[in-house]
Amino acid sequence: MTAHPALSPAVLGPLQLPNRLAVAPMTRTSATSDGVPTPEMADYYAGFAAGGFGLVVTEGTYTDRLYSQAYLNQPGLVTAAHVEGWREVTSQVHANGGRILAQLMHAGAISQGNPYADGTVGPSAIQPLGEMMPDYGGSGPWPVPRELTAADLDLVVEGFVTAALNALAAGFDGVELHGANGYLLDQFLTDYTNQRTDEYGGSVSNRVRLIARITAAVVEAVPASFVVGVRLSQTKVNDLVHRWAGGAADAAVIFPAVADAGASYLHIASEGRNWIDTARLAGGQTITGLARRLTGLPVIVNGGMHDPDQAAQVLNDGHADLLAIARGALANPDLPRRLAEGRELAAFDRAMLHPAVTLANAQAWQAVRS
Repeated sequence: MTAHPALSPAVLGPLQLPNRLAVAPMTRTSATSDGVPTPEMADYYAGFAAGGFGLVVTEGTYTDRLYSQAYLNQPGLVTAAHVEGWREVTSQVHANGGRILAQLMHAGAISQGNPYADGTVGPSAIQPLGEMMPDYGGSGPWPVPRELTAADLDLVVEGFVTAALNALAAGFDGVELHGANGYLLDQFLTDYTNQRTDEYGGSVSNRVRLIARITAAVVEAVPASFVVGVRLSQTKVNDLVHRWAGGAADAAVIFPAVADAGASYLHIASEGRNWIDTARLAGGQTITGLARRLTGLPVIVNGGMHDPDQAAQVLNDGHADLLAIARGALANPDLPRRLAEGRELAAFDRAMLHPAVTLANAQAWQAVRS
């Protein structure tokens, strides 16, 4: 039997990976109330490494004690206690043969649980679409955010840099800057949430400026051996139908801007949907394949990558270099081993994440299932 292409080694910036299978970032809201990772979180992440995943990307982790936190019980990378908590996570992942990146995230206008601040902030004072997410502890419409000033933006950049340095101290192999899914950096990139008239608004080359600025600042602050990736998407947690207005023309501005800022890789997210539904562009090309061609950087793709046939097509046809798996990984923390041995994958059960996305909820589901 021919080995699946996802089981071949890969290079991600300075990292040598044993395979092309990564655990996608998934919010679990299972830290302490002040954002410290718990022993249960260490076991959770280590389980993926033990199951054979070459790379683990953490859930979105907040970057400052101002406006960055999105959800109650979300982990942070701000305090000494955060660093110590994450150090236990990274130690266990490394002990099981894995590599782990911290995803750094600022919620911006779609924060629905932040004990550090009253209200929210965004590129412009525009109410987000949709409503808060019940499975993450929210309800009702999003508030109208306060527009960030130039001084505020300096603090946002500083928060990402400090969090990256804290990730380095905590033993992470790198960081992934969250510029996707409707959070703050994506809000700057999106035309209808960014109505600014300064250098961060207007044209797509201006709207990508904050992502590029933060990427360059983090790359400058950390050693060359430390991975700095960027996650981007067209869709959002609160707008699954959104696409970049300029399509491939916007991508031709966005991707090189991030690459020129020093990113080690790009992670193109599809917001829980099948990859091809959100990746297809006019003319038959895919946004992930375009990212590879425009930048020469490794590209991580997600959206249905637990399907072995689709995963093989994505890799063999040059659409991406690595596969990020979310719900398939929750149902199969040993998915790489199952793939190597030709074993059937367990089906994902929505009850694992409902009525809450917490690890405690998943453990309760497992207890009933057992």
